Amino acid sequence: MGFSRLVWRHSLRMFSLGRVAEQPRRGNIVRAAGAAVSLLLAAPLVAQEPVTWIRGGHLFDVHRGAMIPNPGLVIVGGRILSLGEPDPRLDRSAVREIALEADQYVLPGLVDVHAHYNVSMMEQPRNDELEAMPVLFLANGVTTTFPAGEYDPEGMMALRKRIDRGETPGPRLFNSGPYFGSARPGWNRNMTKEELYAEVDHWAEQGVKGFKAKGIGPDHLRWLIERAHDHGLTVTGHLDSGFRNSVNPRDAILMGIDRIEHFLGGDAFPATQSAYASFPSFRADSPEFREIAELFIRSGVVYDATLTAYGYYSDRADGIFAQWADEPQYFREDVRAYYREHDPRPRLEQFDQIYKAKCPLVKAFHEAGGAITMGTDHPSAGEFISGFSSHRELAALVRCGIPPADVLRIATLNGARALGAGDRLGSLEPGKYSDLFVVRGNPLEDILRTRAVDLVMKGGEVWDPAALKRSVEGVLGPRPRTP
Repeated sequence: MGFSRLVWRHSLRMFSLGRVAEQPRRGNIVRAAGAAVSLLLAAPLVAQEPVTWIRGGHLFDVHRGAMIPNPGLVIVGGRILSLGEPDPRLDRSAVREIALEADQYVLPGLVDVHAHYNVSMMEQPRNDELEAMPVLFLANGVTTTFPAGEYDPEGMMALRKRIDRGETPGPRLFNSGPYFGSARPGWNRNMTKEELYAEVDHWAEQGVKGFKAKGIGPDHLRWLIERAHDHGLTVTGHLDSGFRNSVNPRDAILMGIDRIEHFLGGDAFPATQSAYASFPSFRADSPEFREIAELFIRSGVVYDATLTAYGYYSDRADGIFAQWADEPQYFREDVRAYYREHDPRPRLEQFDQIYKAKCPLVKAFHEAGGAITMGTDHPSAGEFISGFSSHRELAALVRCGIPPADVLRIATLNGARALGAGDRLGSLEPGKYSDLFVVRGNPLEDILRTRAVDLVMKGGEVWDPAALKRSVEGVLGPRPRTP
């Protein structure tokens, strides 16, 4: 592929920060052991695994919602060992040091819980793209992705394993497996409970981290939630209103679903018409909004707002969709040629109305205490690319009136918690994976600064975002769907 991975490895001997020795019980043995321990503590330490120290600049404290002077991040074995300086007994020549400048800011890696790798372009069937997409996610500081429905689940599983083995760059890939519902090609609307259970069991054994329902009926959704929870896995849903045997998010919450995408649901979405038809008239000051928001909060269900997913089909008058990078350069020449003759994103009046109606609803939901995640939901159609779209989603949330610090929390710790990984990801704390990116300029003063990515780290490996992007220029395009 020709990508450049900036990883330093050192031949370091044993390094332990654990207990040095068991305490002997009494007398001269204690004194002798104490002397030995003193000598050991005075000796230089050597490390079993590479040690990285990121110093200087500033760091985003997710819990306080503030930028603080970077106390230093000591990283060993892909995890943050401590804040501060490396152990002074450690040989500094064996430490990889990354010195940041005053205007550089360290952020936790972004978590996209609706990160489509699939593309829909040149009138080809929608399918997952496995070469350029993972590279461009990572280059944009997106270090964790949940695809929320895979068209080629076997291919996506294989991609995850290649990433985990270090054979190709990409974010942590929390596989979702195939869609459950009519969004899956060949979906069996008459699937029995036993058959659905068997499918869930199969994909759980393959290592998926959660499931996505779209175009699903009530019985199938109930069974999916039940069996997924038996495996300790989550379920998210692109649901509707109850129209034509669909499921209203309100009813899915009562079934125990974990996350809801796009539409909040409730009584404002009658089963006599689709959610798409009802959404433009949904208002944040209505009793129906207050009722459904309270149900979300009371039930601990997370809302994935996906603002920009509809904005791509709007009039794009708010500036959110202006390109700051030359995204077309990553598409194949035949793709670029095709879209010189065809509009990849024609304006859709209904989606334009939904995009404009969402802002006050998302802001009100956040202010009421609802948990929101960052999801791009953008199957590339030849113009915009999902990795870059994450920054558009952040900008859209800020435009809606959500403070930048809260937006960064939405895009990091909230997403990690929604995926059941909040103990390992989403903030820069000792014991968590060293998934982060460094930007030029303070995003709390201007959220657009998240786009100025200088460095990306995932699990202790350091990547040059410019080199990553160069490695996939002219690569992105449709591929045949796996039968």
